[in-house]
Amino acid sequence: MERVMIITGSRKGIGRYLAEYYLERNITVIGCSRSESDLKHQKYEHYCLDVADEKAVQKLVRQTAKKYGKIDYLINNAGIASMNHSFLTPLSIVEKMFSTNVFGTFLFTRECAKIMSKKKFGRIVNMTTFAVPFKLEGEAVYAASKAAITVMAEALAREYADYGITVNTVAPPAVQTDLIAHVKKEKMDKLLQRQAIHRFGKAKDVANAIDFFLHDNSSMVTGQTVYLGGV
Repeated sequence: MERVMIITGSRKGIGRYLAEYYLERNITVIGCSRSESDLKHQKYEHYCLDVADEKAVQKLVRQTAKKYGKIDYLINNAGIASMNHSFLTPLSIVEKMFSTNVFGTFLFTRECAKIMSKKKFGRIVNMTTFAVPFKLEGEAVYAASKAAITVMAEALAREYADYGITVNTVAPPAVQTDLIAHVKKEKMDKLLQRQAIHRFGKAKDVANAIDFFLHDNSSMVTGQTVYLGGV
């Protein structure tokens, strides 16, 4: 049976890897980002939008559902970070981070769940961060936004359970992407030492955890968070 997946933030980094990874597994993938993508595949469609734009999100989800008759999987990958002391963090950055990380995740989750509920099947996977359990200094707002995603997933897991929809969360380990490109080496080394596994992770590690949550046999797994690398 052909499956249909939406991945937010699919232009680069982990999102791009996931798009290519699931396309290789013959899954139809609908991706989105603020900018155009150069990913070309007969089973891939890309939308340019702000994930916090309610009307744009509704349009993407509804057009996908109309074309394919369903949405099986949603990976809420889109996210932004700002790593500064709170004294140096303007409110505009706080608003932007919550808008993308929390509001965007909520909008895609809500709209996709409406479609999934009609088929009594759906798998939703969100992204959080090890900055939450580590309570990382200099990342208070980022950690707070991702903690909100985790708690929201736990609550929505209960709301959606009767519709056959699971909602889970993955916290990638430190992966060498644009998100941490400007973090000083000494800080990253310190973070890696706090992980149980003292090395950078890879996008394939994230895909492996997501695969578990997406599996048909994972229907009893919901409201859970996996911290890759160990906390």
